[in-house]
Amino acid sequence: MKISTKARYAVMAMLELALNDNSSPINLTDISRAQGISLSYLEQLFANLRKSGLVKGRRGPGGGYRLAAAPSDITVAQIVSAVNDNTAAMERRSTKGEYLPADLWDRLSDKIGIYLEGISLAECMENVETLESLEQKAG
Repeated sequence: MKISTKARYAVMAMLELALNDNSSPINLTDISRAQGISLSYLEQLFANLRKSGLVKGRRGPGGGYRLAAAPSDITVAQIVSAVNDNTAAMERRSTKGEYLPADLWDRLSDKIGIYLEGISLAECMENVETLESLEQKAG
């Protein structure tokens, strides 16, 4: 599982949805401003997230996006998988110029995927809320 820029932005956007989940959907313009991600990029990400069933969208005035499940039921691995391209593993060059076999990268990718399956969006929210609390106390 590759942690691409696309995947990081998708996790940030989903976290923004989770942290601001109230009775009304959140529009992509608000997420764009809050996270510093371009609106056109978010539109691409959310098309994939919606297709994967992680978010629900509503069009028109008062429209926007909501999580399709509770934050505790959405894993970081699901988010990453939803937006990553399914490309074949390639051999990678080590720092000494030798090539490392693709199966090594496949195994490493599998381990990362297993680790990310154990992290829910709710856990990410707790970490953000803890950091914000510490910043307020220090501040």
